[in-house]
Amino acid sequence: MPLPRTRGKALRQRLAELRGPDVPAKALDARALAALAANPGCRRRAILDGAGVDKAALASALGAPSVFGQSQFAFTRGNAFEAKVKADGGAELLRLAHEKLDRTAEPPVGARVPDLTASGPEGRTARTALALREAAGAPGTWTLLDHPMLALDVAGSPAFLEPDAVVVHPDGGWTVVEIKSFPMLDGSADPAKVGAAARQAAVYVLALEEVAAHLDPPPEVRHRVLLVCPKDFSNLPTASAVDVRKQRAVTARQLARLTRVQDIADTLPAGTCFSPELPAADLTAAVESVPATYAPECLSACELAFHCRGRSRESGAVTTLGRSVRAELGGLTTVDTVLAAAHDETGDPSDPTVTALRRAARLRAEALAGLPPRTQAPGESSCP
Repeated sequence: MPLPRTRGKALRQRLAELRGPDVPAKALDARALAALAANPGCRRRAILDGAGVDKAALASALGAPSVFGQSQFAFTRGNAFEAKVKADGGAELLRLAHEKLDRTAEPPVGARVPDLTASGPEGRTARTALALREAAGAPGTWTLLDHPMLALDVAGSPAFLEPDAVVVHPDGGWTVVEIKSFPMLDGSADPAKVGAAARQAAVYVLALEEVAAHLDPPPEVRHRVLLVCPKDFSNLPTASAVDVRKQRAVTARQLARLTRVQDIADTLPAGTCFSPELPAADLTAAVESVPATYAPECLSACELAFHCRGRSRESGAVTTLGRSVRAELGGLTTVDTVLAAAHDETGDPSDPTVTALRRAARLRAEALAGLPPRTQAPGESSCP
């Protein structure tokens, strides 16, 4: 549900203050949104992404620059491949959509490719919605939307998303198209990369469903997306249909769990600002005023991961060891308390977690006591 106009304006002003004077907002893309949904408990990432803060610049200013992100070479290669796929009015792209998703339909000859040019993200979003409405009112034809703009409410703040393409089928159904530069070898691609693409496409599916909900009757937003990649080691495009129902359900559930950006902003001290131009001490204090939920998975998904990992290690938080370990330890949140409980120094003996730790410590001690003295191998240094 959109915010009332006055409240929405106040929120935008507050988020601009958090970014800093004259600092432009960094758009929240689907990749970042999928990563945010994967860690909904991190209030720090939620407010920084909601405010449009450039986390890469912020991490550098904090002295913990991240190598996270796409290389310039991969970016250039991806753009060149996408241009090849969409050449000639998207003829090859539509052929792949017909072959992989809709063979019973008429071949996509003379497909419509509407102009989606407009001013600003709001204008492009409205122009995309109009093009989709027009396509829904013209059944029997193929329509290709090249880089449409979609909007999705994220924790009370709008996120503008730009999929590579959306195909409207002759029966009126809508399909998201993801174009990636990693190869498909013998018809299959790296499962990890396909999974990441599926999570990203699921965000676009959710945004498309928001548009479809305002049409009568609402068109079908298909949950099988078209993944287009280079074939083997060539630059020729091939495609595969990827079912994203699971990723869509998980992403929708995680986004619903996100604390509203307005609620997080209201808890921050007056004058809080995340501008990279601030002195390091002030910037560190501002970042630390928002709690983070670090996990090792953040290293591949967030520019602030190195900073948060360092703080997590300094505090001895067990989350540094991974979410699964954290879940097993219950109310024991630091490494020191875990070790103290294992050595019978603190902890409730009736706590199953404490009991398991003490038993594990006892078994370890017995196993080490039963080992024969270790002899030094020839040539081995005696230094530890």
